[in-house]
Amino acid sequence: MKPVRVGLLGLGTVGGGTFNVLRRNAEEIARRAGRGIEIVHAAAREYDPSGLPGIEAVTISDDAFAVVENPDIDIVVELIGGYEPARELVLKAIASGKHVVTANKALIATHGNEIFAAAQKQGVMVAFEAAVAGGIPIIKAVREGLTANRIEWIAGIINGTGNFILTEMRDKGRDFADVLAEAQALGYAEADPTFDVEGIDAAHKLAILASLAFGIPLQFDKVYTEGIGHITRDDVGYAEQLGYRIKHLGMTRRTAAGVELRVHPTLIPEKRLIANVDGVMNAVLVQADAVGPTLYYGAGAGAEPTASAVVADLVDVARTLTVDPENRVPHLAFQPDSLSDLPILSMDDVETAYYLRLCAVDRPGVLAEITRILGDGGISIEAVIQKEPPPGEQQVSVIMLTRRVREQQMNAAIAQIEALDTIEGTVTRIRMEHLGSE
Repeated sequence: MKPVRVGLLGLGTVGGGTFNVLRRNAEEIARRAGRGIEIVHAAAREYDPSGLPGIEAVTISDDAFAVVENPDIDIVVELIGGYEPARELVLKAIASGKHVVTANKALIATHGNEIFAAAQKQGVMVAFEAAVAGGIPIIKAVREGLTANRIEWIAGIINGTGNFILTEMRDKGRDFADVLAEAQALGYAEADPTFDVEGIDAAHKLAILASLAFGIPLQFDKVYTEGIGHITRDDVGYAEQLGYRIKHLGMTRRTAAGVELRVHPTLIPEKRLIANVDGVMNAVLVQADAVGPTLYYGAGAGAEPTASAVVADLVDVARTLTVDPENRVPHLAFQPDSLSDLPILSMDDVETAYYLRLCAVDRPGVLAEITRILGDGGISIEAVIQKEPPPGEQQVSVIMLTRRVREQQMNAAIAQIEALDTIEGTVTRIRMEHLGSE
């Protein structure tokens, strides 16, 4: 059987890794796919041929559209990232009857509904395993491995940059800005780190996971997103004293009222496996009714870990090239005409426990006033730490853990606490999740 011919858009970190993995493991991949898979045409403005042995056999162009329009190409692999021209290239490939493999989470999260509808109409596949958690096969696990289950919730550490920063803050007592600068020097964070540290990258991935888990359309614009820039080393230390770790968590949960979609710093009990995922590693915890909790751990980025997922998608597409389009695995796990219109909950309606840190004047009755406000708001306190003020200081740090309560109630209570003349500055609030199977 003749090899599957691939057009590759991008020869950067992931594109180069994909080329090298395909070439190095060509025989093994062909045995699994049932036929060879060859990159015959690639688009790149700049690339280093010294790190790509065998690249001279590939036609290289600086025009991505020339690759998409090549009539000899069976599958287009889009690895250039961003929204445009990636969207235009992918839609053009689909319109030409070509299958698509992409690692572009931003593209899938924001334009996936349009892209999958076009692919369904043309009878082609769009595969996107590498779009979430790099080399971890979480898309296939949720879409196919857990098909028998009703998925209840998913919690993920799905951005390695943020996890590296929080790990360094905890292990070495460093400040956020200091660790961020090191992450940029190491290449973990971009010169503009907004997507990573503000949770936008994780929100793209979470929107995709929620769609696969619950059979809902992609709705990135409804993900509540909060970054980690306000987390201090004191917060990290207090969390440790209380038996928790702070992680930048993506959380989606099905409730009777709708679906939660949120990315924010989260206290997790230190005994949970996911709380011990450190550095740039990723992990996704899935709670399902039949199998219970399952944890998926591995490298969430990097040339060959991400290439592993890209090539796995290529093999999947190669295996199904002759399959009736109506009998392929659906893009978003559920049949296109069976997607649900479950509402996405407002953050005000989400219920979690909370860590609160506030700076109060050190005098009698202040703590009683704070607890009265919380009590009047229906908020139960689980633990309190009051630190001794430094010599000569009149302010004391108070740390509280609360039981689960609706965000709207907590917002109202915090506003009242911040209005007290005995409270300095704002109240730091970090949500808590115990991630048990209950």
